[in-house]
Amino acid sequence: MEKSSNIRNWIFKSFLMMSVMAILLCFISLQIYLYFAEEPGISLELSIYMTIWMGIILLLLSIYFGFRTGYTFKGRVDDISTFVTLLRSGKFSARVDRFEHDELGILSDELNQLAVFIQEQVKSLQRLADEKSELADQAHQAAVMEERQRLARDLHDSVSQQLFALNMLSSAAKKSIGKDSEKAAIIVKQVADIAGKAQGEMRALLLHLRPIDLRGESLAEALSILIKELKEKTQIEIDATLEGIEDLSKGTETHMFRIIQESLSNILRHSEATKVRIATEKKGGYITLYISDNGKGFDLKESKMTSYGLQTMRERAEEIGGLFQIRSKEKEGTYIDLRIPV
Repeated sequence: MEKSSNIRNWIFKSFLMMSVMAILLCFISLQIYLYFAEEPGISLELSIYMTIWMGIILLLLSIYFGFRTGYTFKGRVDDISTFVTLLRSGKFSARVDRFEHDELGILSDELNQLAVFIQEQVKSLQRLADEKSELADQAHQAAVMEERQRLARDLHDSVSQQLFALNMLSSAAKKSIGKDSEKAAIIVKQVADIAGKAQGEMRALLLHLRPIDLRGESLAEALSILIKELKEKTQIEIDATLEGIEDLSKGTETHMFRIIQESLSNILRHSEATKVRIATEKKGGYITLYISDNGKGFDLKESKMTSYGLQTMRERAEEIGGLFQIRSKEKEGTYIDLRIPV
């Protein structure tokens, strides 16, 4: 069985040995003095001289034992300090040697066990990172498939039906031209209305095909590009005031961008609005987002819009701890308020 000790006993033994040596030297010095004191011709000065030499020898022995104890102790502490530095630099395979089974030896064992634990944790983190990457790829593929299915469903439910209606109305208008000009004019007007709606649907779908991430852009930059594209491709007047959205987390920026994107998509498809206002502001530890339009509005309890688009925006807001509110009234437009803590 390994014998246990501690630093206090180790230092005590060193100083005890030094004290024993001092007592021994003093005893020898006294014996020499007594011996020579009985001899004729031995003066007191010689005795003092010998005592001084004994004191010098005692001092040298004290320095030796003190230096030896301090050097050994400092070497062990330096080994532990170097080992901690290696751990901090990421070299978790390093180990520190244990010379004694004292407090420093126990500390060395604990540090070695800590290094083993960290090494295992690093392996676990790397394994989790690999699994996360695989899950992210699977989730991405699933999201792509879901988005394709949704776009296909939207194209079938809206644009394809509108194109079919345009085909039918165009045929009817062709037959009415020259026979019933008034009926032909009504049909042409219906064709124009449906064509406008189909165009809005297509623009909304194209808006959804934009990449989800911000491609290294800030939220303000991405929104400015998005708004510029909409101004160039639509007749809608967009007033944007983007303030206080700097230095947001990546997740918050992405979710806010997607919420605004979804809002504009709904406006293009359903609102028949001519003016849209977007405003962001940072105040009192919160980022507020306000989106309004002057469109035809809708009944929140009855409209099918609440089943998917608005629900998606609400879920995105909740994922970043935000509070999502929407108000709408027929013929008075729609208003969206989002409040996010930062």
